[in-house]
Amino acid sequence: MSDDEEQYSESGENIEFMKRQEQKRSDLDEQLKEYIAEWRKQRAKEEEELKRLKEKQAKRKITRADEEKRLAQKKKEEEERRQREIEEKKQRDMEEKRKRLEESEKKRQAMMQAMKEQASKKGPNFTITRKDLAGNLTSAQLERNKTKEQLEEEKKISLSIRIKPLEIDGFSIEKLRSKANELWDTIVKLETEKYDLEERQKRQDYDLKELKERQKQQLRHKALKKGLDPEALTGKYPPKIQVASKYERRVDTRSYDDKKKLFEGGLTEQQKEFIEKQWAQQKEQFLGRQKTKLPKWFGERPGKKPGDPESPEGEEDVKAAAEDEELEEPQFEEEEEEEEEEEEEEEEEGEKKEGEGEGEEEEEEEEEEEEEEEEEEEEEEEEEE
Repeated sequence: MSDDEEQYSESGENIEFMKRQEQKRSDLDEQLKEYIAEWRKQRAKEEEELKRLKEKQAKRKITRADEEKRLAQKKKEEEERRQREIEEKKQRDMEEKRKRLEESEKKRQAMMQAMKEQASKKGPNFTITRKDLAGNLTSAQLERNKTKEQLEEEKKISLSIRIKPLEIDGFSIEKLRSKANELWDTIVKLETEKYDLEERQKRQDYDLKELKERQKQQLRHKALKKGLDPEALTGKYPPKIQVASKYERRVDTRSYDDKKKLFEGGLTEQQKEFIEKQWAQQKEQFLGRQKTKLPKWFGERPGKKPGDPESPEGEEDVKAAAEDEELEEPQFEEEEEEEEEEEEEEEEEGEKKEGEGEGEEEEEEEEEEEEEEEEEEEEEEEEEE
């Protein structure tokens, strides 16, 4: 291949390469132009949206400010109305209290007038007020339920009604003197009335205490008649109603707890307590029985041991003191030996004594003593068992 042909082929390739490069550039330029146009459109749209949102935000701020102003105005009006209602309520309460105090003052004046009229009459110095059937509180109870502030306020109002201003401007000396005497007489009168009322209150308190005690005693008797506890009717609450026929002879007054204890094993305990109580009563009855007193022996009695008392009465006292201590088990072998020794001594003494009649009487008495001793020993054995 020649040099011209090679140059021609290289120039042709360069031209084609340049064309391809230009084509690519033109395509890129067109794409860039389209992208720029699209971006401008998007930017314009975003700006319009942002502008619209800002306008909306401004409108919302304006409406919110208007709403806050309206709520503040409404709250202010509500507070003014509430304050006005509170003032009106206070005013109404003051007027009602003033009216009540005026009425109470009128009643007090009427009561004082009635007391003056009844001073010459005789009668009870107390009155009993009945409670309302509806359970309403009495005036005294309402008075006790008042707070300290209410009482102070009522006191101020009543003092403002009773104590009138002293107008002494322009008075001469004579008028001032007469006014002072008048005030002095008023003070004396008030102190006298105060003392009389205090004494009357003391008498009424005493009468009330006496009436309460009398009522309490009557209720105790009434409860005992009904078979209840003496304090059942004197408590705060009335007793339970017994649901039982009035024709029944016995009424079970035991409580639910007492009956429950019986089912939980209390019946056996009750029986055991009853048996122990009965046994203690029988023991006391036996120990407190009347003991027979035998006549005193003249001389040395038969069967007397060293250390025994001189008479059977002293022996009985010794036995009674020994019964309080712990009883020992009987020893039958020793008793048999003692009985044999006593019989031998009795035989010897019977020979010494004169007369067969006297010896027979002594033997009979000794036999009676032995029988009594045997009976006592048997009873002691029964008690130990």
